[in-house]
Amino acid sequence: MLVRSYLCGRWSDAGGERLPLLNPATEEVVAEVSGGGVDPGSCLDYARNHGGPALRAMSFAERGRLIAAVAARIYEHRDELIEIAIRNGGNTRSDAKFDIDGATATLSAYAKFGESLGSERVLADGDLIQLGRSTRFSGAHIRVPLTGAAVHINAFNFPAWGFAEKAAVALLAGMPVVTKAATSSSLLAFRIIEILAEAHTLPDGVLSFIAGGVGDLLDHLSSQDVVAFTGSSETARRIRGHGNVINRSIRLNVEADSLNAAVLAPDATEGSETFELFLREVARDITQKAGQKCTAIRRILVPSGMLDRVKLELSERLRGIRVGDPAAADVRMGPLATAAQQRDVREGIELLKSEAELVCGDAGRGDVALTGVAEGRGFFQIPVLLCAPDPERASAIHSHEVFGPVVTVMPYGGDPFQAAGLVCRGDGGLVSSVYTDDKDFAVRYVLAIAPFHGRINIGGEKVAEQSPGPGTVMPQLVHGGPGRAGGGEELGGLRGLAFYTQRTAIQGYGPLIEKLVRAGTQ
Repeated sequence: MLVRSYLCGRWSDAGGERLPLLNPATEEVVAEVSGGGVDPGSCLDYARNHGGPALRAMSFAERGRLIAAVAARIYEHRDELIEIAIRNGGNTRSDAKFDIDGATATLSAYAKFGESLGSERVLADGDLIQLGRSTRFSGAHIRVPLTGAAVHINAFNFPAWGFAEKAAVALLAGMPVVTKAATSSSLLAFRIIEILAEAHTLPDGVLSFIAGGVGDLLDHLSSQDVVAFTGSSETARRIRGHGNVINRSIRLNVEADSLNAAVLAPDATEGSETFELFLREVARDITQKAGQKCTAIRRILVPSGMLDRVKLELSERLRGIRVGDPAAADVRMGPLATAAQQRDVREGIELLKSEAELVCGDAGRGDVALTGVAEGRGFFQIPVLLCAPDPERASAIHSHEVFGPVVTVMPYGGDPFQAAGLVCRGDGGLVSSVYTDDKDFAVRYVLAIAPFHGRINIGGEKVAEQSPGPGTVMPQLVHGGPGRAGGGEELGGLRGLAFYTQRTAIQGYGPLIEKLVRAGTQ
């Protein structure tokens, strides 16, 4: 299969170098990517001049129905897309479902948000404000869609969900999307775009797809365009520092690195439902998608007296994970995405071992038999648990993210503020978890770390049966975080529309202002 770009309403095979896409479990070529030859300027103009006007002419409810149709098309091809995710992404069947079902769930949520907004095309931002002696002279704030294109640059780990969570918000806001999938796992995203194009699900110009590199795309951005990026902090710095992005004050949303932490409170003793929830969610977070999740737990803090028990319990769970070819039914963790990813993970483990002792796993395959894998093939890394006995003196543990199935457990004295201080040394995170039924501990800890995090997950016996864990991004809540995490914010229900709309203050004759606010229903 050839992964091509979909630009200006048609498929483009620009020729030039073709890059192989591999099955990371077998290293066999499963497809090729057509790279080079993309004309970003024409692509952006087409999206602005065709897709943008089509979307802005629609009400929120009409856009919502478009988003629902996208979700329906993806769901219709769910089984096929799962197989692609296994072959090109190295996902187990469970991990593939997590990605694809997360995509359709997010799209469906935003379809319902559109339905709730009804026939409006303008969002009122607050109430009418009296500015003079009477309401004759009044003001208000409204939000209207920008007239450019939304450029989405996605990471390799969630080719379906990553596409969907950005596209759903932009489409509901009224902006056309130009999406760029990470090359190594782009077969899944390409097939989704192909399905949507074949069914003519969206109006012309509303959705474009770039395969391979983006070329000089950033040079062609206008002040009405926006860029949403998920990936490494190094790439984010390059985008932030691009001359055109700076000169035109182009909106940029970044989701980057995150040393997410989980804290076990002293009240969550061995055998309690909260303790079991903690173990279950931590073990799942380490191994789901082979630890290649932006929300994965990287650091664990437990009371000193419980350290040995936690190490033992987690070690047993991680050693019980069957690693191998994700196409095998009994495999629970597949390979890393690429050879480069495998190399980075192993180098990262060695760095962390300078401050922490190895509890289980190692920086290679060890003596673990991999299921269904030929000798020496695939980009595998078995789960690794490290222990840093002195977290106060550690440095790399709190500053270097190993993007794989690797976690470090550390002791603390049981005080919520000490735990918060250690967690905040991560310098900004997407999500932190605390497992406790002690309300006072939870309040102190949450308020102490809140300035450093985009989301906080509180696990306890009251929610044990309902909680999806910290690794699941909910469309109703914001996703993003300050500092190291990139400083961005996505989703959050209707809050997500702010990035794709302009908030404008209007002032004048009160009845006219009211009419303007209601203009979307006229």
